[in-house]
Amino acid sequence: MAEAKLIDGKAIAEALRRDIAGGAARFAAKAGRPAGLAVVLVGEDPASQVYVKSKARQTVEAGMRSIEHRLPADAAQGDLMALIARLNRDDAIDGILVQLPLPQSLDAGAVIEAIDPAKDVDGFHPVNAGRLMTGAPSLVPCTPLGCVLLAKSVSPSLRGLEAVVVGRSNIVGKPVAQLLLAEDCTVTIAHSRTRDLPDVVRRADLVVAAVGRPEMVRGDWIKPGAIVIDVGINRVAQDGGKGRLVGDVAFEEARSVAGAITPVPGGVGPMTIACLLRNTLEAAGRRTGIA
Repeated sequence: MAEAKLIDGKAIAEALRRDIAGGAARFAAKAGRPAGLAVVLVGEDPASQVYVKSKARQTVEAGMRSIEHRLPADAAQGDLMALIARLNRDDAIDGILVQLPLPQSLDAGAVIEAIDPAKDVDGFHPVNAGRLMTGAPSLVPCTPLGCVLLAKSVSPSLRGLEAVVVGRSNIVGKPVAQLLLAEDCTVTIAHSRTRDLPDVVRRADLVVAAVGRPEMVRGDWIKPGAIVIDVGINRVAQDGGKGRLVGDVAFEEARSVAGAITPVPGGVGPMTIACLLRNTLEAAGRRTGIA
């Protein structure tokens, strides 16, 4: 069997950002201002700082306004909540994103619930989660949305496919399952405790691996010709002390069986920020009534 088609997340994200830039220009012309995204960073986590910098750059490149708020790692819960309240009231801000993880001293759940659901571009607020569950229009978590768009780049209609999601987190596993149900897939949510997990995965026409364990999903778990979306990003040690990034799927094994597969890196990752920009533009349009 031929090697699987590589799903190029970088190229697909770039095309999506071009579309968003066009929409952002139209919004700015009608609204008299650019769509605005506020990103809140608490503490000095190096990975979070890199991610926030990338978000800000891509927001500006798409023709939207990026506003960054930094708080020290020892910031009080009240100070963070007061900042969110100010951003909720600011009509020039269409999206609010609090970079996770937060320092352990802060209550992340309370912070997420404090964000105006209409500005919750991460899609984590319980109101948006509930609207997604019931099929109502909502702001959808960025990584799950990216996963579905990548799968649809291979098969524009996912109707009738048997999908297995490996992972049950509120950030990826559960919302991606809801999105796939909305695409008329038959969906199974599996996880590390699932009995006979390899047999469950072998049924899938579409596998979304989001369990957070390096190369847990093996090649012989994959149904021949299946679409494989690998959300995992794990750093594993190599000889010489240098680490390498791997997904939750044993890539080389799966590549010889699957019909299409996302690489790590370069698959799901680039789509997350692109979908954040899409959510920001969507939130701006909903808030203002400007299509």
